[in-house]
Amino acid sequence: MKTTFPQLLLKHAAERPTDPAVREKEYGIWQTWTWKDAAQTVQQLACGLLALGFRRGQNLALIGDNRPHLYMSMVAVQSVGGVPIPLYQDAVATEMTFVIEDAEVQFFFAENQEQVDKLLEVRESVPSVTHIIYDDPRGLRNYEQPGLISTEKLMALGAEWDRAHPGAWKAEVERNRPEDVSVILYTSGTTGKPKGVCQTHSAFIASAQGGVEVDRLVPTDNIISYLPPAWVGDHLFSVAQWLVAGFTINCPESAGTVSIDLREIGPTYYFAPPRVFEGMLTSVSIRMEDAAPFKRWLYAKAMELARRVGADILDGKPVSSSDRLLYKWYDLSVYGPLRNVLGLSRIRVAYTAGAAIGPDLFRFYRSIGINLKQLYGQTETCAYVCLQRDRQVDLNSVGQAAPGIELKIADNGEVLVKGVSVLKEYYKRPDATAEVIDENGYFHTGDAGVIDANGQLRIIDRAKDVGKLNGGAMFAPNYIENKLKFFPQIKEAVCFGHDRDQVCAFINIDFEAVGNWAERQGLPYGGYVDLASKPQVLQLIIDCVSQVNADLAAEAGMGDTQVARFLVLHKELDPDDDELTRTRKVRRGFIAQKYAVLVDALYGGRTEQFIETQVKFEDGRTGSVSATLKILDAKVHAPAKVSA
Repeated sequence: MKTTFPQLLLKHAAERPTDPAVREKEYGIWQTWTWKDAAQTVQQLACGLLALGFRRGQNLALIGDNRPHLYMSMVAVQSVGGVPIPLYQDAVATEMTFVIEDAEVQFFFAENQEQVDKLLEVRESVPSVTHIIYDDPRGLRNYEQPGLISTEKLMALGAEWDRAHPGAWKAEVERNRPEDVSVILYTSGTTGKPKGVCQTHSAFIASAQGGVEVDRLVPTDNIISYLPPAWVGDHLFSVAQWLVAGFTINCPESAGTVSIDLREIGPTYYFAPPRVFEGMLTSVSIRMEDAAPFKRWLYAKAMELARRVGADILDGKPVSSSDRLLYKWYDLSVYGPLRNVLGLSRIRVAYTAGAAIGPDLFRFYRSIGINLKQLYGQTETCAYVCLQRDRQVDLNSVGQAAPGIELKIADNGEVLVKGVSVLKEYYKRPDATAEVIDENGYFHTGDAGVIDANGQLRIIDRAKDVGKLNGGAMFAPNYIENKLKFFPQIKEAVCFGHDRDQVCAFINIDFEAVGNWAERQGLPYGGYVDLASKPQVLQLIIDCVSQVNADLAAEAGMGDTQVARFLVLHKELDPDDDELTRTRKVRRGFIAQKYAVLVDALYGGRTEQFIETQVKFEDGRTGSVSATLKILDAKVHAPAKVSA
């Protein structure tokens, strides 16, 4: 059935008006909007926009955390033929300026005073910022700048406009077509300026329907919406699948309360990028290190069994009755309480996407009974290319082509995609659109991969990142980095090796995990720089790298890509310093250029190197961090012999 998002909202409101559509935790209490409430709010917001002069074809930018009014404002904009553009809430004013100018935005939805202040700063250089709608009035009482209006006043204005123009809003909703652009999502810009990805109602709805069918999602499902609304993954789960399946989205009180809110809601369906699952595992590791000796022993025994049979039990594969019985006992005493602590006790389906996930991390969650699967896609494909079906989960692949998707591998190994989810175009960039969609309609993903005999796609790395060592071995940096990041002590890793004799790496320690370890060792430290340079900490990381090298040595074709030398960076890689994207993807080329003196020291055989680095603080000030970094040799293992 051909339809649009506002029409889906009205359908739910008509068929089950009193069912919960959205919840938000405010002041410790969960507030609920029914589908009827949501439809009425969307109508009033939309009519308020029309009263302010918003017209079909215009763009409206939204910036803020996951809030009911933010999601409903997106649908309100779509309902009158406009296009919402969500922005990353932690973006600074200068980053927002590019998008605002590129998309010629005049209307804005801002969550609170912080976001309003950023927009007012932008307005000093971009006068087209004319209307700012704010949701949270705290701190804004004395703001008298022109164009400011609260959500509450906008809805009152909308109700008045609606009474004066009966039937006008519904007529606008009916004018919308499935092929209309429903959202513009700006890419993270790992290289160059971000591009606006124009996706249609039909593309996102078809992508959502595919996921709903594969995982049998139903209106009684619950999800927690906590990821950046500007990220394609959140748009697929918290907007598209919400309106297709009709389940309930739950907005946490704040970023700091997500883990508590997760346990209270007990979602049945969950989505997170690998870094969130890495963080959860780190917190578990910290708790276990602080536990009593018996608990640590019990946990170790339970995890030993889980690694051996847990995933097989989840997949319905044959397991001996004694192992199955023991697993059941551990499920009551260890795995169940652990799932409960993580807030995942009611999970029926969990997905990860946005970056490659290490097989060890993937195996951990599946082994304790969490049905974690991988989703593969890009902003340009609605985050929808491959899905892993139940009982067909391969730890080293991202699944088979999703319903409505056709996959092909180009001669150079690049993954090509054709189907329902492919972007309509890049906003005002026909040249860029022509570069990624070929004459046969295939989107060029930029990822290198292979498809096995079962149709499972395995992503090797970004095509532009895959290289070769001078000895001829294939070098896939992301693959090695994910192995390193499995260790709770390592938060980030950046590997180098293309056109070089060996692989070297930068490593960021996880300050919380390593700090906790240091305190138990009675090791004093005075902040990140001091902790990262401690000889005991460096030895800890040497042991982690050695274990990764042992794994690589045992894998066919990977033995020559073991990490030969590494250093622990004196600062955390940060999006504000342009070292990571807002979705925390490594800007490897930028890092190599910024820290060229360190790369040269790694490959030049030096044992230490002084560096001073400019940093941006949260309040906008700049400063510098300096240190003399130790450069360490890692233990390299003999590669496994490949049998003939």
